[in-house]
Amino acid sequence: MRILLLVSAFNGLSQRVWCALRDAGHEVGVLLAGSEREMIDGVRAAAPELILCPYLKDRVPAVVWQRFRTVILHPGPIGDRGASSLDWAIADGARTWGVTALQAVEEFDAGPIWASRTFPVPAVPPRKSALYTGPVSDAALECALEVVAKAADPSFTPVPAENTPTQTPGAGPRPLMRQADRAFDWSDPTETIMRRIRAADGSPGVRTEVAGLSAYACDAHPGPVRQARPGTLLGRRQGAVLVATGDGSLWVGHLRPAAEGGIKIPATTALGERLRGVADSPVQAFAEPETPNAYRQIRYRRTDAIGWLTFDFYNGAMAPGHCRRLLTALRHAIAQDTRVLVLRGGTEAFSNGIHLNVIEAAPDPATAAWANIRAINEVCREIITCTRQVVVAAYAGNAGAGGVMLGLGADVVAARDGIVLNPYYDIGLYGSELHTYTLPRRVGAERAQRLIDEKLPVSTAQAVRFGLIDEIGPRHPEAYTQWLTLLAERHSDARAARKRRAAKARQLAAERIPLDVFETRELSEMSRDIYADRSGFAAARGAFVRKDRPAATPRQLLLAGNTGPTLVARPRPGNAGPATDRRAPVTVRPAVPVVA
Repeated sequence: MRILLLVSAFNGLSQRVWCALRDAGHEVGVLLAGSEREMIDGVRAAAPELILCPYLKDRVPAVVWQRFRTVILHPGPIGDRGASSLDWAIADGARTWGVTALQAVEEFDAGPIWASRTFPVPAVPPRKSALYTGPVSDAALECALEVVAKAADPSFTPVPAENTPTQTPGAGPRPLMRQADRAFDWSDPTETIMRRIRAADGSPGVRTEVAGLSAYACDAHPGPVRQARPGTLLGRRQGAVLVATGDGSLWVGHLRPAAEGGIKIPATTALGERLRGVADSPVQAFAEPETPNAYRQIRYRRTDAIGWLTFDFYNGAMAPGHCRRLLTALRHAIAQDTRVLVLRGGTEAFSNGIHLNVIEAAPDPATAAWANIRAINEVCREIITCTRQVVVAAYAGNAGAGGVMLGLGADVVAARDGIVLNPYYDIGLYGSELHTYTLPRRVGAERAQRLIDEKLPVSTAQAVRFGLIDEIGPRHPEAYTQWLTLLAERHSDARAARKRRAAKARQLAAERIPLDVFETRELSEMSRDIYADRSGFAAARGAFVRKDRPAATPRQLLLAGNTGPTLVARPRPGNAGPATDRRAPVTVRPAVPVVA
């Protein structure tokens, strides 16, 4: 079937639906919603048999839904309406929620119903982003596949909404949630404050005041019970600050200053000099026993011959500090007498590479970007050169750009079913993370170049066919953990592990071109992107951080046969061709390294 995804942004859910439908053999394209005229012209050019809207904030023009079957995937159960569905569900403590596939009509979320799913919501308030990338994404994909099947049945007629009773408590028309609805006082109970913040995570955050700074708070975690005046800063750790509440304390990981142009960054960075006198609470992933409400982004434990190093960075972004802490923990784990080391990222995101928000907010973004790429490269090198253990990189969440490349140097790459990988750089950067060494060795030089150039999401099914990953585990996080344990145990056989480590050591020793050459070549290209801005990194970074809409849908996402309008690559100085043509082929052994 010829299917068009009409979306406000090609986000994680949209990418997952796009991948699944393509894997099922459908012809799938994307149209980013712009003005009404742009949507009308884009749909006409695509001429789809079905339009699906997995993530759409805009109204579908009447001329579109009247002519083309258009189905909206709404993140709420039957009867729910409004743009703040998940916000209200979390804020009100709903224990069951859902997704409904509705045909587009004049009134928002009121059309005939094609499909619906419900799911349980944890009692502990989840972050809105976690609920969206987890249960909502799963339910939406199931609805999308059901809609496509029904669209192929000429006898199917969707059920009018008025004929389908609401069965989920709390579902119904709700207004847009505003800051007045989200407001809290630091004297409120910890659970109340955390629920308010998590209902607004990662957008728009909750406006509050921390140490005299008016800001939007995100990334909240319960802290230890402390007796102090509510709102007092009690400590700081790994970018987060501990704030006293009415009955304890709360860790706040990220703040977006309310001033014009404020960027969401780690709380300690946002507060700066306001933290003078606030005690630092350093923690090592391997030295401090696990305690309730301990705030830590990296943890290490071992079970017999297996070491487990887990890291979970907000939105998968890795600033230099994240990289340094992960490198320290990684070196500690490698020094142990285990036979297998499992490196596992977060369920929302494994990694998305360097921290663009921190870079954009820095006084000197170029210097910050250079420091960031050098720091993440150190982590990649440590993984590639590890011969003391069999290294398993466990992608439990989506990954993008350098975050995909991060784990490719492992001996085994295992992914949770249903995650999406974006193994390319699309923000005016050549890319580093030693990808010119690891990527061709996994998928071959020709496939590596295609992945970099095509700039398309990759499903786990595709990734395992390409050789990008080795194993696919169950979708459910707990089932994935159990599966991963069995996988690690299988690789921990003493004889097999010893042979594998020895083979890797021989391979590294036999390399004609050392790793330094690959990194030097990458950094030479990156220096031109970062300091000379030859490919528009500064503008692209700013647009990403501020969530600006692209001027048009990228050509590679358009439905086949639809060729315009598209984004035009910007030529770099001294080259009449487009910026995307500047990249030399990714080869296994470049004959001559490029030196800055």
